[in-house]
Amino acid sequence: MPTNRVAVFRKITFNAAHRLYYKNWSEEKNREVFGLCANENYHGHNYRLDVRVVGDTDPITGYVINLDELKKIMQEEVHHRFDHHNLNLDCPEFKDLNPTGENIVVVIYNLLRHRLDKKYDLQVRLWETERNYFEYPA
Repeated sequence: MPTNRVAVFRKITFNAAHRLYYKNWSEEKNREVFGLCANENYHGHNYRLDVRVVGDTDPITGYVINLDELKKIMQEEVHHRFDHHNLNLDCPEFKDLNPTGENIVVVIYNLLRHRLDKKYDLQVRLWETERNYFEYPA
């Protein structure tokens, strides 16, 4: 039986600085594990976030989700929270969580998930560079 399930995508960008390190390790051990990303002066990325929402097409509106509403949620939960911030210093989400791409994508997923109706399937993809990206759920 055919359904009207459709995947809808929305993209935003944000810029943020971070440092990868584990506070209980020496500087040498952090550099050994995290390389240049352990720089004590931090470093930044121009992140791209792709959000995928899957649901049934509404028979009246023709929408899976109103893209203006999805845009607003993404702006409030991600862009305003992380853009031009130091993730380690400015964002309570990373107070005790190393801001790796893997951890950032899970944090973003959880922020968006609590704002979206449970009827939607959600997947997020976070691009850290042109060559590195992270997806959750996998």
